[in-house]
Amino acid sequence: MRIWGLALVLVTSTAFAHVGSPDVYFQSDAGPYHLLITVNPPAMIPGVAQVQIRLMSGNADSITIAPIYVNGKDQGLPPAADAMQQSTGDPHWFAGKVWLMESGVWELHADVAGPQGMGTLVMPVPAYARRTLPMQQSLGALLFALMLLLAVGIISIAGAATREGILPPAVTPSPRNLRHGRSAIQVAAVLVAAILALGNWWWNAQAAELKRTMLYNAPPLEVGFQADQLTLKMDENFWHQTRKDQWSMSLIPDHGHLMHLFLLRVPAMDRFYHLHPEQISEGLFRVKLPAISSGDYKVFADIVRATGFPETMVSEITLPDVTGEPFLGDDSGVSTSAFEASQQLTTASPLADGGRMIWERDGTVLRAGQVCWFRFRIEDADHKPVDDLETYMGMSGHAEFVRSDLSVFAHIHPAGSVPMASLMIAQKDSGLAVDHRSMNNRTSEKLSAEISFPYGFPQAGDYRLFIQVKRHGLVETGVFDAHAQN
Repeated sequence: MRIWGLALVLVTSTAFAHVGSPDVYFQSDAGPYHLLITVNPPAMIPGVAQVQIRLMSGNADSITIAPIYVNGKDQGLPPAADAMQQSTGDPHWFAGKVWLMESGVWELHADVAGPQGMGTLVMPVPAYARRTLPMQQSLGALLFALMLLLAVGIISIAGAATREGILPPAVTPSPRNLRHGRSAIQVAAVLVAAILALGNWWWNAQAAELKRTMLYNAPPLEVGFQADQLTLKMDENFWHQTRKDQWSMSLIPDHGHLMHLFLLRVPAMDRFYHLHPEQISEGLFRVKLPAISSGDYKVFADIVRATGFPETMVSEITLPDVTGEPFLGDDSGVSTSAFEASQQLTTASPLADGGRMIWERDGTVLRAGQVCWFRFRIEDADHKPVDDLETYMGMSGHAEFVRSDLSVFAHIHPAGSVPMASLMIAQKDSGLAVDHRSMNNRTSEKLSAEISFPYGFPQAGDYRLFIQVKRHGLVETGVFDAHAQN
């Protein structure tokens, strides 16, 4: 019998291949120029996305950016490009803004002009409404005062019209007229109050409906356990059902897999597994578990829609001890010490083969909202840099950033936070080729012993980092703890 009772279904409101980490980071070449791009998507759609570009190599005279919707309707008539503003203090920094008018995946085209000629870079940017924006307090106070003035005016006019409307000029109202006027004021006050109450009810109902249909929610994920196997059933919520033309159940492989499944034992965060379920039918996946210790596990499942829109589904499950099988293929896991917030920072992590992974810190204070390079060096048992790293699912490495309260989960690559499946769609639409060497921390066919990831913590707090590389056909995972300040 299926044990679905152990699974809890959760819905997250801020996820697109990440949880609680909406900003998009990407580094690649635009012709002769190497760029690091940070995009802050708007919280509401339509809205304005903030774009920052850092030239990592070369010098540019100008950079223009233009967003194109991936569904293809804008391909033949793209919007006019907007010029980015070059920083006066640092000529390698550019800042700009673009409007994103619909939920979905946008292609951000960056055209660079400089002494080395022209270059173009295209990156996907998922956009969706994450929250409603509050009204400014000053504007709300003004509108409330105007409403009161209008209400008092309507009531006063009703009373005056009844009391004096049929009297000749300069005639004093009689007691009877005064009584009628007071009655009219009372009736008008009741009617105005009823109208305001009805309007407030209608407004709240409309706001709740818009919030239900407009704000993004990741699809629910139901997780079941039976006979050393996990069964994962994804479903559609109302947000997806109202967008069937864009959000079909069809998925595309990302790094060769339709789903990347992450299991994290909580609250200790001392067991971490990166698995790849097989699709049984539409929306249904199954994976045979390796040896897993019992406990409560947080479940994160990454998928990419056929449109290129990435999503992360979140759930929980309680597992018994599982004997399981050795890791096969791209599956991996790590056992480590329990997370301690007071520790805050680690710079060296032992690896299962006797080597170690070193976090190459430059002394920079980690701050929320600031992009930085997370650089790691892999050493052998003699503490010498290795020369035999292998690609892991097409990348020189993978990284997962998890906040201690689980409000943030981000799956990052050396190229940034952009899923490769989404990038391939954007590159194909634009006719540009992807240079995987520049996105894999290498300039030749041989991988370097150092690997780096561009990322910015979305919130201040304590984080655990899982850094994954591959040697001798086996996946090694380094574990680091960090603290981000405001």
